[in-house]
Amino acid sequence: MSTVFNFTFVPWFRAVAPYIHMHRGKTFVVGVVGEAVAAGKLGNIATDLALIQSMGVRIVLVHGFRPQVNEQLRAKGHEARYHHGLRITDEVALDCAQEAAGQLRYEVEAAFSQGLPNTPMAGSKVRVISGNFLTARPMGIIDGVDFKSTGVVRKVDVAGITRSLDAGALVLISPVGFSPTGEAFNLSMEEVATSVAMALQADKLIFLTERPGIRVRPLEPEADDNPIDTEIPLAEARALMARLPMPEHATDVGFYLRHCVTACEHGVERSHILPFAVDGSVLLEIYMHDGIGTMVVDEKLESLREATHDDVAGILRLIEPFEQDGTLVKRSRTEIERDIGNYSIVEHDGVLFACAALYPYPEAKTGEMAALTVSSQSQGQGDGEKVLKRIEQRAREAGLQSIFVLTTRTMHWFIKRGFQPMDPEWLPEARKRKYNWDRKSQVLVKKL
Repeated sequence: MSTVFNFTFVPWFRAVAPYIHMHRGKTFVVGVVGEAVAAGKLGNIATDLALIQSMGVRIVLVHGFRPQVNEQLRAKGHEARYHHGLRITDEVALDCAQEAAGQLRYEVEAAFSQGLPNTPMAGSKVRVISGNFLTARPMGIIDGVDFKSTGVVRKVDVAGITRSLDAGALVLISPVGFSPTGEAFNLSMEEVATSVAMALQADKLIFLTERPGIRVRPLEPEADDNPIDTEIPLAEARALMARLPMPEHATDVGFYLRHCVTACEHGVERSHILPFAVDGSVLLEIYMHDGIGTMVVDEKLESLREATHDDVAGILRLIEPFEQDGTLVKRSRTEIERDIGNYSIVEHDGVLFACAALYPYPEAKTGEMAALTVSSQSQGQGDGEKVLKRIEQRAREAGLQSIFVLTTRTMHWFIKRGFQPMDPEWLPEARKRKYNWDRKSQVLVKKL
């Protein structure tokens, strides 16, 4: 195994560890569109979900079957009919839906039963349980259109699903529901996944879809200056839905977004829209800092705040690599615990990504910004700028007229942000006595 691989794999695996701990015991509802199965992605999706389950996540998988039903309708010479993006399910379409659901159920079970040596599924033991977990009712007549056997979810068997999850199984739900009288109804995958997530009060609702997510400017095409918006607060998502036209096709901006908003409004902490076309998108979204798709949250997960004693261990982990390579002066746990009130941090989803400390010298009306650190996972995303602004704000509130830093490697970053080089003799007397002349740190000062 190459040394290069060792030096990339080990830090990456350690960086992933907080997310593994964070998600253990959580419940994720994953909705997979039928197009993903038609595109041959089921095997890789099953592999990734099996891996996630092996790390302690409880998974409910809801599959779609839109293209599979349409294919069967074409084979029978029957036209697929829709109104406002919902299928009108006549008798022939209902038969096709039941056939497609049965076929896909077996395909999903087969995908999770793989276990050949030298494959990602080797040694995996995924028990798949499916059943009549949904009670449905007819959608009825809307806008003068009779939807026939198209239905909506009336009730979710929370106790039955929970027992299966408690037993360590992956629960598989097809978008078919039954009335108390035994009638079958065709349901939409999106509505089923959303209803199940709300009923279970799941920690995440994840849609694997044709869309890569929601762009910063949603109605404009892909461009370097129009990337995927990785995190949208619920209030902002609501406002966006109010501006968008009624979605009728799965590729419309609001098609999945409306279900994410509904889920978050009813107790699901986070809802995600991911592209099935990107291999491993679920893993990238769950175990990486900014993910790959769009996440709708009840509030911003990232917070900029002052540190507490609970953050000492996180600060130590954050600054350790930079102490080892000589970028930062080494600080002991005792020092950080003593000075914890001086630190400001950027926290995202329970993980620290940036920090800095302010040491005031009131007699000289200045203060030192020390230990400015940004995690390698989030460099280039503005976290350093956020911490700098917070330190400047704290310095102004303390009545200081400037802040200074001592650095050996990042002088240009500070100069770009308004710092000016100064002779070490400029330092306050108390700081000058502690200045390490052998280290030859540059002194940079910014007037406030």
